[in-house]
Amino acid sequence: MAQVSPQVTDHGGGVRSVRVPIPDNPLGYTLVYVVDTDRGPVLVDTGWDDPASWNTLTAGLAACGTSPAAIHGVVITHHHPDHHGLSGQVRDASGAWIAMHAADAAIVRRTGETRPERWFAYMTAKLEAAGAPEDHVAPLRTARPRRLPGFSPAVPDREIVPGDLLPLPGRRLRAIWTPGHTPGHVCLHLEEQHPAQLPGHGRLFSGDHLLPEITPHIGLYEDPDDTTVTDPLGDYLDSLERVGRLAPAEILPAHQYVFTDAPARVRELLTHHEERLDGLRTLLIEPLTPWQVAERMEWNRPWAEIPYGSRNIAVSEAEAHLRRLVKLGRAEAVPGSEPVTYMAV
Repeated sequence: MAQVSPQVTDHGGGVRSVRVPIPDNPLGYTLVYVVDTDRGPVLVDTGWDDPASWNTLTAGLAACGTSPAAIHGVVITHHHPDHHGLSGQVRDASGAWIAMHAADAAIVRRTGETRPERWFAYMTAKLEAAGAPEDHVAPLRTARPRRLPGFSPAVPDREIVPGDLLPLPGRRLRAIWTPGHTPGHVCLHLEEQHPAQLPGHGRLFSGDHLLPEITPHIGLYEDPDDTTVTDPLGDYLDSLERVGRLAPAEILPAHQYVFTDAPARVRELLTHHEERLDGLRTLLIEPLTPWQVAERMEWNRPWAEIPYGSRNIAVSEAEAHLRRLVKLGRAEAVPGSEPVTYMAV
């Protein structure tokens, strides 16, 4: 690897990354990858929709010897705004295509079509059902629509089909469906020899699925109009094992830094979630609502210090773990409880 500029790293073999900042977020930045092809550069993700982020992306592309106007295509690992936010501006500047898995593309379309009031009502009902206290739910009852990042995202015009090679002339980039973090999350396997001859099978653009130090958020797949009971944590664990079996020479994640030994990192994450499920089952010696479970789970800070919006995310993650325990037959909902409570079996 070679540092091209403070924000740009050359990973060799026609692959560079630009550190695009995420405003007011502890993650700091998204690594947007610039992949050379015979038809011009293709981006893997684009970064947060913010003027400073756009300026950084533009400057980074210039350091790579290109510009937004020259981009041939955009491949999105998943729909979250720190990955998909600037895709529309890139397409406006270049006419580039935007590709995304169908499940996440459906979320993008639904987000654009659903009125904010519908989302507020949905979240209010979800939190009430999870046992959230009134002082937490009340702000949603009086919330007013405002423009939020990710609520006016670009609708993709191409579908990423799992197992298929993407249309990158002169490159071999294969889509690997890895649901869990989102229902349509994909990793992208660059089926080419590593430029530094590292042992393993090519390189993997891992999005948020596999990160060197962070455990990605696994919450519920939110859809106001879908009552299907999903199992996002089960999806994620299955996806992890598939990626571990690929044994890529190097992992190029969307956050933090490039790393190796995917199987070892997969084992760490599988162990982490198994220990978390065991700890959660221990908590369920008494009936607890999802909110009460979230209050008692271990996070990166005490519950009292977790901001309002992050508590919603934490409750969603608690519910994903509860669903997994129920599916495994290790916990069950208490009949007739309202809001619903769970106990270990």
